[in-house]
Amino acid sequence: MALNDVLVQLAEVLEARKGAAADSSYVASLYAKGLDSILKKVGEEATETVIAAKGDDKTQLVYEVADLWFHTLVLLAHQGLGPDDVLDELARRFGLSGLEEKAARSDIK
Repeated sequence: MALNDVLVQLAEVLEARKGAAADSSYVASLYAKGLDSILKKVGEEATETVIAAKGDDKTQLVYEVADLWFHTLVLLAHQGLGPDDVLDELARRFGLSGLEEKAARSDIK
């Protein structure tokens, strides 16, 4: 399955879970707990990703990055955003040097 297909399907599921009962799914329970709980999960998964990378275990690193991406997508959905918003930003940056991109960010905010 293509990356974009996975992201689109996952975004649709995450959106559908917003209206679900908290006890019906893990994602619905995260939404019910609110932003702080979602942010905590993103932070935990980011830390676990760093630890996996330092441990030089590629299988564990892939697993942890998948968790990080998943919880980041939950965060985006909670905020009314989706993977296309991030992909659009990456496309905007494509072809810019890192220095140019950093300078352009000050124009956005």
